[in-house]
Amino acid sequence: MAIIRLFHGSDHIVKKPDLFAAKPTNDYGKGFYCTPVSEMAKEWACKNNADGFVNEYVFDDEGLDTLDLLDGKHTVLNWIALLLKHRVFSINDAIALDAKDYIVKNFSADMIGYDVIKGYRADDSYFSYAQSFVHNALPLCCLSEALRLGKLGEQTALVSEKAFGRIEFISAELVSKEIYYPRFIVRDTNARTAYNEEIKKSRFYRDDIFIMDIIRGEIKNDDPRIQRIIPE
Repeated sequence: MAIIRLFHGSDHIVKKPDLFAAKPTNDYGKGFYCTPVSEMAKEWACKNNADGFVNEYVFDDEGLDTLDLLDGKHTVLNWIALLLKHRVFSINDAIALDAKDYIVKNFSADMIGYDVIKGYRADDSYFSYAQSFVHNALPLCCLSEALRLGKLGEQTALVSEKAFGRIEFISAELVSKEIYYPRFIVRDTNARTAYNEEIKKSRFYRDDIFIMDIIRGEIKNDDPRIQRIIPE
């Protein structure tokens, strides 16, 4: 058995996660979103400048099928494709509309049959990165590097009834906004700083790829032009 600990930051105690009560507009659709890092969950619990709770669970992932977007086999475009399918984006021009359709069609990971999805958490800063890329304002290498440097966190999402049957509530701890809201703001500020630095660099990235290059070049998921510019 592979037993791991997971944490979920919230404004309330969640003893029994419910798949059917989950919002379909979360990063990867309906699911229960956790992190293996308790300190990260505490920051997320206080992100609205209010006291919250960090809920602790044990999770048995033995035999479950996991889609790991951070396994080195996927690119940031696979992550954005899932966001575009589930999150509400501000699409206000023709380029962004075409970009959304193209990315979803050509880079969406097949979620059918998976019980767990691992990937970046699309907090406000990360979400703004994705929007800039879709609007042709940020090249792919800058986007990937900004996500890596921002360190806003990675998440584990339980997305099947089978996975929900494997999670067990252990305890809940009250989390003070006086401690963890400032930490959340610092992390978010650092992410935005990393983003702005990448924006400054982008003017020099003559060999980088923007979304219009991907559309015009009919670049697909396994295209070596994408793999070439993804940073290690």
